[in-house]
Amino acid sequence: MDSVWLQTVQLPKFAPLRSDLKTDVLIIGGGMAGLLCAYRLAQAGVDCALVEADRIGSGITKNTTAKISAQHGLICHKLIQRFGAERARLCLEANLGALEAYRKLCREFDCDFEEKDAFVYSRDSRRKVERELAALERLGFPAVCSENLPLPFPVAGAVKFPRQAQFHPLKFIAALAKPLRIFEYTKVLELAPGRAVTHAGTISADKIIAATHFPLLNKHGGYFLKLYQHRSYVLSLKNAPDVCGMYLDADKKGLSFRNYGDLLLLGGGSHRTGRQGGGWQELTRFARSRYPDAQETARWATQDCMSLDEIPYIGPYSQRTPGLYVAAGFNKWGMTSSMAAAGILTDLVLGRDNPYAAVFSPARTILRPQLAVNGLLSALGLLTPTVPRCPHMGCALKYNAAEHSWDCPCHGSRFGEDGTLIDNPAADDKKKM
Repeated sequence: MDSVWLQTVQLPKFAPLRSDLKTDVLIIGGGMAGLLCAYRLAQAGVDCALVEADRIGSGITKNTTAKISAQHGLICHKLIQRFGAERARLCLEANLGALEAYRKLCREFDCDFEEKDAFVYSRDSRRKVERELAALERLGFPAVCSENLPLPFPVAGAVKFPRQAQFHPLKFIAALAKPLRIFEYTKVLELAPGRAVTHAGTISADKIIAATHFPLLNKHGGYFLKLYQHRSYVLSLKNAPDVCGMYLDADKKGLSFRNYGDLLLLGGGSHRTGRQGGGWQELTRFARSRYPDAQETARWATQDCMSLDEIPYIGPYSQRTPGLYVAAGFNKWGMTSSMAAAGILTDLVLGRDNPYAAVFSPARTILRPQLAVNGLLSALGLLTPTVPRCPHMGCALKYNAAEHSWDCPCHGSRFGEDGTLIDNPAADDKKKM
């Protein structure tokens, strides 16, 4: 079933590329990150073009819960431990700046923008909440503790970020995209320095931004080691309460809540792609138990790229690919991270200093515990002697009965039952076995 966003918008259509093209900057990927990069560059007077293999917003953007928040879980305590207080402050500041950039843009676009307080709650650990509040106080951010939340269960405590926001992401990109030079149904088949080859022709560009969710070049940057993918699920419920805010469990397997109009969007059931998890079944059980009068109006799933250290990779693709940039690993916070990425990459393309570039640099260390987990699961996927196998790097695919798809537990590629590619990093359909 389509998300509520797809059910309530008509996106503009753009013709595919039909010949060779020369542009100063090429953006690959028509999701929120790519479109915001194109918009910011165009506003700066840069000659740029964007290509999308399908329709704009047809990937992860159409399936987001569309929260615009600088609160990305109980994360600031961890960032201070890993990177120090100054880098943690810069990371928070970059996301607060992204929120303000949305606030300004959404005054121009009719996209159901609403200011809402955001909460990350813990059901069993007051200590986690107090530790995060102490970290935020150290960073100079005025977060507060909340205890009595309008949720159908008690909590030990919650960290409240005031005046965050939510919106309709596809209404937003429908307005954002109209003045841009966009080519839909234009798939990049080959990428080389200064050029991208498509079915219809070659695009020459001085600089290229890869905003393709999972980076498309395997042999540079090591993103197949630095990233893994996570699926999560959403139910849209009518005749459910207005929770008057945006809520997320500090536990990665917990639930999220937000309203859109007269609907409650209930999220959760998450798991690593290709592994077992709660899925829609978990959400349905919860809704029946806690909201017995509610009726389901839509259900959908999304997929997020997760980095090794909970900070996205935004900046030069690798040391060996001059003029190529990347935005990936948004860790379930794609809306805010997309805007932060657009600001950083616009500055880098224009040769300007950006105070946040070093924090988000893809060249930072990969020596994190998650690296060993990713490597182990990839080795298991490669050594599993079953078929079918993923054309990306040869891992054994797992059947996802809930979504009728074949999913890769190594890097998150997904395929329909007929072998059609659904989610990258694979670039081709699965071969029929």
